[in-house]
Amino acid sequence: MSKQYFVESKPNSGGTGNEQAGVAAKIAYIDDQPYEIREGDTILALMRRHFGKDAVPTLCDAPNLDPFGSCRVCSVDVALSKGGPVKTMASCHTPVMPGAFIYPESERIQKLRKNIVELVLTDHPLDCLTCEVNNNCELQAVAAKVGIRDVRYPEGKNHLDRKKDLSHAYMTSDFSKCINCFRCVRACDEVQGQFVLSMGGRGFDSHIIKSLETNFEKSDCVSCGACAQACPTSAISDIFESKSIQVDKKVRTVCTYCGVGCNLEVAVKGGKIKSIQAPYEAEANAGHTCLKGRFAFSFYNHADRLRSPMIKKDGEFVPVSWDEAYNFIANKLTEIKSKYGADAIGGVSSARGTNEENYLMQKFLRAVIGTNNVDSCARVCHSPTALGMQRTFGTGAATNSIKDLKLTDCILVIGANPTDGHPVTGAKLKQVAMSGKTSIVIDPRRTELAKYATYHLQLRPGTNMAVLNMMLYYIISEGMEDKDFIAQRTEGYEEFKQEILAQDIDELSRISGVDKQLVRDAAIAYAKAPNAMEFHGLGVTEHSQGTFTIMMISSLAMITGNVGRPGVGVNPLRGQNNVQGAADMGCQPHQGAGYYDVADPVYHKKYEEFYNAKLPNYSGLKIPQMYDAALSDKLKAMWVIGEDMGQTDPNTHHVKAALAKLELFVVQELFMTETAKLANVILPAASFLEKSGTFTSGERRIQRVNAVVDPLDGTKSDGQIMVDIMNLMGYKQPAVYDPEWVLEEIAQIVPFFEGVKWAELGDNGKQWPVNKEGKGTDILHTESFKRGKGKFIHNNYRKSEELVQNEKDYPYIITTNRELEHYNCGAMTRRTNNVLIITDDVLMINPEDAAKHLISEGDMVCVESPRGKVDIKARITDEVKPGILSSTFHFPEVMLNNITSSISDSEALCPEYKVVSCRIRKSKGEFKKQKMVV
Repeated sequence: MSKQYFVESKPNSGGTGNEQAGVAAKIAYIDDQPYEIREGDTILALMRRHFGKDAVPTLCDAPNLDPFGSCRVCSVDVALSKGGPVKTMASCHTPVMPGAFIYPESERIQKLRKNIVELVLTDHPLDCLTCEVNNNCELQAVAAKVGIRDVRYPEGKNHLDRKKDLSHAYMTSDFSKCINCFRCVRACDEVQGQFVLSMGGRGFDSHIIKSLETNFEKSDCVSCGACAQACPTSAISDIFESKSIQVDKKVRTVCTYCGVGCNLEVAVKGGKIKSIQAPYEAEANAGHTCLKGRFAFSFYNHADRLRSPMIKKDGEFVPVSWDEAYNFIANKLTEIKSKYGADAIGGVSSARGTNEENYLMQKFLRAVIGTNNVDSCARVCHSPTALGMQRTFGTGAATNSIKDLKLTDCILVIGANPTDGHPVTGAKLKQVAMSGKTSIVIDPRRTELAKYATYHLQLRPGTNMAVLNMMLYYIISEGMEDKDFIAQRTEGYEEFKQEILAQDIDELSRISGVDKQLVRDAAIAYAKAPNAMEFHGLGVTEHSQGTFTIMMISSLAMITGNVGRPGVGVNPLRGQNNVQGAADMGCQPHQGAGYYDVADPVYHKKYEEFYNAKLPNYSGLKIPQMYDAALSDKLKAMWVIGEDMGQTDPNTHHVKAALAKLELFVVQELFMTETAKLANVILPAASFLEKSGTFTSGERRIQRVNAVVDPLDGTKSDGQIMVDIMNLMGYKQPAVYDPEWVLEEIAQIVPFFEGVKWAELGDNGKQWPVNKEGKGTDILHTESFKRGKGKFIHNNYRKSEELVQNEKDYPYIITTNRELEHYNCGAMTRRTNNVLIITDDVLMINPEDAAKHLISEGDMVCVESPRGKVDIKARITDEVKPGILSSTFHFPEVMLNNITSSISDSEALCPEYKVVSCRIRKSKGEFKKQKMVV
C-alpha cells in the first residue's frame, strides 16, 4: 500500500499498548476519528469491531461466507485523504487502506441505502406480521434502520407469484420473499460444497433455482440447512421454522451423532423442542451442521420411547417401578458375584453417553462389582487407533485440530467417507480438495471425496497394509524422507527402512489392485507437500490388521516429518459423538480412567487408593471375549448402556446366542432395540437433549452438553441410574447426579483433564490435555512424543483369514458403510423424517456383476456368507469395482450383520466389518419391509 496513507501514532498520542511500546500501528479514520487497523481488515470488519455488529446495515453478508458485495446496502463513502475526493464503496469486501477517511452515514449514503431497500421491497410481499421470521428478518431490520416509511416505486411482478416448495422432508422455500442476495447460493457452494442452488434468468427474471429448475425433493440437496440459516428472509426455511423467535428459550448444547462435536442452539417452546440452528461462533462447526444435527431430533419424544423400567416375566416384559427394577438388579448381581465371582459380570458402556456417565459406569464395575470386564462400543470402531498410536506416538488421540485444514497443503484420507460419516468435517475436506490442493483418497469405494481427489487409490478391501507399504517404499527409495525429523525425534528407523525396501512392489500392486505408478505419484505428492494432514476412519480400523495399519499411518507421518505443527498430523475421524471420551474415561478392560494400565502395580495401587476399594490387578474381557465367555458359561451377567449389539455387532447369530445364555442382561436404552428385546431388565434412559455432561470430540475438544428439556416421565439419565445403583449396593455417592461433581472427580484421576472445570469450559470447550491453569492444547507432540521418541514399527501385509478360509466358495467381498441420513443402527434417525429420504438399506453392486447375475436396479439380491444370508435391494453403481459389494446396517429388517464374521483385529479385537466373503444371486422371493411410523 502507498506510504503516503500510512499514519504513525506518536508515543503519547493515547494509542494502543503496541503503539506505546514504539510499534507503529496502521490507522484509518471513521467520521474523522482514528481507529487502529488489523491485518486483513475490510471496512465492514473495522466498523463492527469498534461499533458492534449493527454498525453498518447489510443484506448479502453472513458470518460464515466470503464477502460478496451484491446488495450494496453496506456502502460507505471513502476518501484517501481528509477533504479529498470521496468514492462510494461496498464495505464488506473493500480492504481498509491505512490513512483512509470513512464516512458510513453521509447524507448521500443514507439516500443510497434507502433507495436500494425501496427497490427490493417493490418485489417483496409486505406480510411481515404473519411471516415466520417476523422480528427476526434482516430485510425488515434493515428497512427500519434506513428509515423506510413507504415505497415510492410501483410493485414488481417478478417473484410475487412464485409458489411455495413443500416437497422435501425438511427444506421449504417461498421465493416470493427472495431478495436475490445470493447468500443461499454461496452457503451451498462455500460451506457445504454441494452446488445445488444457483441464479437462473437475467435482469428482472433473475431467480434462485435448485439443480436444473426442480424442487428440493428432486434436487441434489443433502438437507444440511446451511442455505436456510443463511437466508436473510424466509425465502428458504425448514419445516420447523427455525428462524422464528416465537420461542421460550434457546439452549446451547452438543450434537449426539458423529464425533465432529458440532455445537447446536436448540429453541424450546412450551417445554418442547421447536428447532435447532448452528451457532456461527462455534469453533467446531462455525454455523454449519448436517441434517442429523439440525433436523433429526424428533426421536426424543417419539411414541416409541421407553418410559418405564421393565422386567421380563414368563417371556414378557412387565412395567415395574424404579425401586423394583433396582432391587432386582442389585440382588441378582450380588447373587451372581457370590456364586461365580466378580468376573462373571461384565458391562458395556456407551460412546454416545457423556464423559461423566462413562466414568461412573467403569467406576461401578471396578469399585462396586470388582471386575475389569468393562468395554464400550469404541471397541468396534477405533480401538486399533488407540492401540496403534499409543505404540508409535504414546497417545491414541488426534494430533491436530480440524481448523488446521486452512493451513495444510495436502490431505490424505484413508478408509473414510467423511461427507457421509462426518459431514461438517467432510464438507471442509471437500472444500480443500476442490481448492486445488493435493488430495489423496485411499478407499475401495469411489466416495464423493474420491471424485474430487487428485489421486484415488481404489484398493481391494483388506489391502491397506499393501498400499501403505508401497507408499513408504517409494518415499524411501526416492529419498523423500525427512532425515532431520527422523534423526532427532524417532527410533527404530533403520530396521523399519530395511523391511520396507525388501517389499515386492509388483506383488503388492497385484494384491491391492492399485497401479504402482499411481501409488508412487501419490506417495511423492504427500512427501513433497510442505504440510500434509492425514485422516482415517473405520475403513482402516475394522480390519484384521487394523492396529498394524494405524502404526504404518503413524510411520508415514513421521517419515515425512508431518507431526507436531499446524496443518499436519494423524487424525482419526470418530464415528460416534464420544468415542474419544469413552476411552479417556477408562471404558476398556486393560486401562482405567486416564489410560493407566490396570495390571501395573503402581497404577493398580493408585486406583485402589482413589476409589477406596479392592480392585483386580489384571485385564478384563473385551466385548468379543465377553460373548465367548457367555457361551462357555463363564460370564453370567452383562449390563449394556445404549449399544444395540444385537443389530450392529458382527455375526448376529453368534451375538444373540451369547446374550441369550446370560442369567442377567440389563439394557439401558431409549427404544426397544433388537438388543433390548433380549434383556431381562430394561431401564429407560434420557436422551442427550434431556441431560447434562460433557462430550469429547475427535479433536480432543471437551464440550458442555446442556439439558434442553426435562427427561420424559419415567426416564432417568444414565448418570443418575449409575449413582442410584452404586448407592443401593453400598458404595456411597452423592444422591443426585450432577456432571460438575463428577467432572471434578475425573480431573483428580485423569491427568489430561487436570485443569478441566465445568464452569470454565464456556461455549467452545477446551482441547485436552488441559493443564492446571486451565489452558488447553491445539496440537500434540510439538517438541517430543508422549512416549519420548516416536517409534517406527513395521508389519507386512497379511491376507485376512476370512478370505483364506472362504474366498473359494464365496468369491465376492462385501464391505459395510454408512449413509449420510442415518446413524449406526438407525434407532434415532428412523424415528425422524430422515426415513423419508433414505428408506432402506441397499446393496451397491457393479454393473458387470449385476449383469452376470441378471440383476436389475431395485431387484432383491440374496447375499450369503458362511454365517447366513440376507436379502437386500440392488443399487447398480460403478462406485464399487467388480467383485466388491457394499451395504449398510441401518435397518433391522435387513440385519446385514447376520452375514458378517467374528474375525477381529489381531491386537485390539475390533471386528473386521470391512472384509466379508460372500456370494450373491437374485432373490427368489419378494422382500417385505415394515413401515416405520415417524
